[in-house]
Amino acid sequence: MEIRQQKIAGLKALIDQGQGREPADLVLKNVELFNVIDGSLTKTDIAICGDKIVGTYDTYSGVTEIDCTGKIAVPGFIDTHLHVESSLVTPFEFDRCVLPHGVTTAICDPHEIANVTGAAGIKYFLDSSLETIMDLRVNLSSCVPATQFETAGARLEIDDLLPFKDHPSVIGLAEFMNFPGVLAGDPDVLAKIAEFEGEHIDGHAPLLSGKALNGYLAAGIRTDHEATTKEEALEKISKGMTILIREGSVSKDLDALAPVLTPERASFVALCTDDRNPLDIAEEGHIDFLIKRLIAHGSAPRDVYRAASWSAANAFGLSDRGLLAPGWRADIVLLNDLESCDVDQVISAGRVVSDELFASRKLVEPEGLLDTCHAEPVQVTSFRVPAQRETSVIGVKPGLIITEHLKMDLPVADNYSQIDLAQDAIKVAVVERHGKTGNIATGFVNGFGMTSGAIASSIGHDSHNICVVGADEEAMATAVNRCVALRGGFVVADGNDVLAEMELPLAGLMSLERFEVVKERLEVLRSAAKSLNCVLPEPFLQVAFLPLPVIPHLKITDFGLFDVSSFQLIQ
Repeated sequence: MEIRQQKIAGLKALIDQGQGREPADLVLKNVELFNVIDGSLTKTDIAICGDKIVGTYDTYSGVTEIDCTGKIAVPGFIDTHLHVESSLVTPFEFDRCVLPHGVTTAICDPHEIANVTGAAGIKYFLDSSLETIMDLRVNLSSCVPATQFETAGARLEIDDLLPFKDHPSVIGLAEFMNFPGVLAGDPDVLAKIAEFEGEHIDGHAPLLSGKALNGYLAAGIRTDHEATTKEEALEKISKGMTILIREGSVSKDLDALAPVLTPERASFVALCTDDRNPLDIAEEGHIDFLIKRLIAHGSAPRDVYRAASWSAANAFGLSDRGLLAPGWRADIVLLNDLESCDVDQVISAGRVVSDELFASRKLVEPEGLLDTCHAEPVQVTSFRVPAQRETSVIGVKPGLIITEHLKMDLPVADNYSQIDLAQDAIKVAVVERHGKTGNIATGFVNGFGMTSGAIASSIGHDSHNICVVGADEEAMATAVNRCVALRGGFVVADGNDVLAEMELPLAGLMSLERFEVVKERLEVLRSAAKSLNCVLPEPFLQVAFLPLPVIPHLKITDFGLFDVSSFQLIQ
């Protein structure tokens, strides 16, 4: 009865403040309200009671008033798919880093930490989501591990996920990367989908089309962030999918997909970053950067801001946000300029975002998640590759996680294939780091341009073994061993010398430092990689995606080279 009376009292306050009978808790005065329904701009007050908007298109008085003359109000931005872990900081630092860019809701899949620490990692994220200022929502990781062709730190079946299903931060089931398992009717895969029938199920279907796509969608999957061409996106939209235009630190699909965002399709398009680090956020931005770029491509601001808010909310069942209207959640971004998406101030659930607001949070400690690198020391000889007449080589392109399956004739010495700098064929290896198998698999990669040294990362999607690329085996061994000593991280080495490093002790994925410190260290690492003549603008995340065996075409896991097209090991 007491709870009911509290709810009734809360409703009465909303109604009274909306009618102007009582001063609103907060009023944004003289703001230009941008309506994502029709694209209109109207000067008005916006009245807020608690965490809800209660008045628009009128004048109000408030307990607290902010003069917003010259500012434009738009709905808070929603990042529809991301991995907080790829920001390289904790959920609390991610909150502090991204919310000032207008991202008031972020929908994350914690499958990076889940692949390392299992259910304990998901619990850490869910506990953190209750304390962040932004609304951090969680889709439960559906594919841990992503495939059976790699060694992960954990395995999550449906019974491991069900205890989290009713958590207030949970939306549904995260990206179903194992689309071959869906299409083959794998019983374990279908058990997960069956338990979430009628709930949101996130898609992950790169290059899937025709009847195979139909079968995948028939399982109730509704979104996809893996479209990389206009044609792929249009087929998926025509079959009822909402396309999430992605622009991350590695996967950059916005230029190709910008033509998809038209008035007719804006309700079936949303925006996401997937994987974006603090250096890129500082230099470019977050969802605000995507908005600016799409408008520069010629998309109407109404369509872009709708995709960033209402369309995103609608696709993920968040029916309380995405519009600036009475009764809707008070997530508001105040802009200096609409077309450049120049963010001036942010309101999150009726609260003005400030340093003091961030300081009020109760931080969650990552207990039991800091000791996850258990690989044995490696030697120069650990990276030998038996000679072959024609060698499969992973072909890397900047800005793409899709790789090519190249064939090369490489020099041979003592019955082992050798690095060939003339063909830009350097070595890549995956070292199992969870202490389960001790596997080391080595192959060749093209596209890094490195002429010396090595780069190692304990981030290796999605099982997160240590991945290293190098132009000489001595530097590869130095980089891997240092990475283990750091409890995970990024290392750039040349011979026996470590040129730059960054410790990532939280599951070998995240720093415990502030995001400003991580940004500075990434700058040093990027400079060190460039000194090795690496030509990739984002080498560390590019290294991290080489072991991802659900993205075409050729990848490498701790089991060996993996042909994604045929979904089998080839070495």
